[in-house]
Amino acid sequence: MVDVSGRSSVIISVFSTTPGIGKTVVAINLAAGLAHEGYSVCLVDLDLQFGDVLNYLQLVSPQTIAGAQRAMLNDPENFHVRNFLIDYGHQGLHFSIMPAPVYVFDAYQMDVQAVEKMISQLNYFEFVILDLNSMFSALNLAMMDMSTVVNYLGVIDFLPALKNFKIGYDTLLRFEYEESKIRIVENRADSQKLIDGRDVERLLGEKFYHRLPNDFKSVRNSINKGQPLMFAAPESKLTRSFEELVAKYTNKNISPIQTETSGGFFDRLRRWTSNLFGK
Repeated sequence: MVDVSGRSSVIISVFSTTPGIGKTVVAINLAAGLAHEGYSVCLVDLDLQFGDVLNYLQLVSPQTIAGAQRAMLNDPENFHVRNFLIDYGHQGLHFSIMPAPVYVFDAYQMDVQAVEKMISQLNYFEFVILDLNSMFSALNLAMMDMSTVVNYLGVIDFLPALKNFKIGYDTLLRFEYEESKIRIVENRADSQKLIDGRDVERLLGEKFYHRLPNDFKSVRNSINKGQPLMFAAPESKLTRSFEELVAKYTNKNISPIQTETSGGFFDRLRRWTSNLFGK
């Protein structure tokens, strides 16, 4: 549960050091889940060069964060960010979106202080979800500074991924964020791989805040339909896991799903050695 006392909004960043591992899927389904629970939610696509929130939800909009910045600079007295948001709605569920720029050129024109002001103006929402890109950029660091929580997402399926995940986590700690602010989330947690999540936890010295199961079929259906998982795959184990993750931010009681595990990498290595030598 996130303590919202004394805050106008809870800001949740979704961040990873590796592109293409499901940040946007997580951000969209967090936004949808929180909206489903009755909270006012805004999802901000801050993957400025390659943002995919609109593509995922099959939306088109002339409004972007780049246009908002231009309006702010041209007429700061009359600017308000709400004029540059669009609405996603389906079966009675609604949340707002600030889209990423359409053109890569616009991404390079974005100013960190301008974006900070825009995020500050979203304080009338109860939750603001930030879909960040996979870089330790000045903008991302500023957004994580503003965030109540940083969901640090990883798919740890082989050793280079583990190395990068550890380096990213250590870097976050060096910025002196409180450890409670960084929530480690493993995506595709039950997929077949050599490295088990428990081994990762021992290496990091921190337990996963949440583990999302692997479900490519449901994600594919969600993208093809342009709908969050709760609509595209309501019975999916991944949908249920997102319900659990949302419950952690809303203090809602929900029975956790059971994720199967075959033991850690080192445990399997010991069993393999024992079988090989008959011990």
